[in-house]
Amino acid sequence: MKGSEYISRAENTWCPGCGNFVIQHTVKDVLADLALSPENVVIVSGIGCHAKIADYMQTNSFYTIHGRGIPVATGIHLGNPELTVICSAGDGDAYAEGLDHLIFAAKRNVDITTIIHDNRVYGLTTGQYTPTSPPGFTGRSTPEGTHEDPFNPLDLMLASGATFIARAYSRDKKGMAEVLKRAIRHKGFSFVEVLQVCASFYDAHACYDEHVYTPEGHDPYDRGSAEELIREWNYSGEGPIALGVLYEKDARTFEERIFDGKSGMIDRTRLIREALQKR
Repeated sequence: MKGSEYISRAENTWCPGCGNFVIQHTVKDVLADLALSPENVVIVSGIGCHAKIADYMQTNSFYTIHGRGIPVATGIHLGNPELTVICSAGDGDAYAEGLDHLIFAAKRNVDITTIIHDNRVYGLTTGQYTPTSPPGFTGRSTPEGTHEDPFNPLDLMLASGATFIARAYSRDKKGMAEVLKRAIRHKGFSFVEVLQVCASFYDAHACYDEHVYTPEGHDPYDRGSAEELIREWNYSGEGPIALGVLYEKDARTFEERIFDGKSGMIDRTRLIREALQKR
């Protein structure tokens, strides 16, 4: 299929200059390059500006309540592991309301790809701070500026057991495409954070343009090297911001642990039903 065939006819209402446009068109190009048919792809989204991608892509989709995209994506994957499941979430959606689900998906090594549209602000509700907003961020909920430091999501994912950790930037479509291809092909939990600039409430282009870079010769299977790159920037201010696949390892997936070699939709459905009955 052509990439354009993955775009729906729904009217797009993202703000001009929004980084979500780049994510959307990168995803459709990657799906086309990987020859994944729309009927075999599911895009799950939460609540926020990012969530509209479920409307704008011509694939199967599922809207969830705030912060609950990952457990829904997990259920869809376990119900039919043959599907390619992509969970789109915002930084507020995933790092605030849904943080526990994010951590446990990484811990379990669920075979889904999670794309975090991290604009470091609640854009849909017009400018409140999120867990990755910098100290002193002035918004509608913090008119005098925030009085706390952000956390480093990539460091948290490494500690939680994610088997694929990457970062991309919305002004680097080529680099994002390379990352997303590897993320979708990876067997296990793929975490991709996209520094996606909000043109309306937090335009960080100048900072990112100056500090992002792609490390040369980095081995993502070297955990020590990955830790160093992940911790170079703490989201609080300026610093080198590494892009690309920063960490990867091979491990059994959640599905493999649950079904332990059993195959067939009937077996999976029966096992899930029996597990629920025992609770």
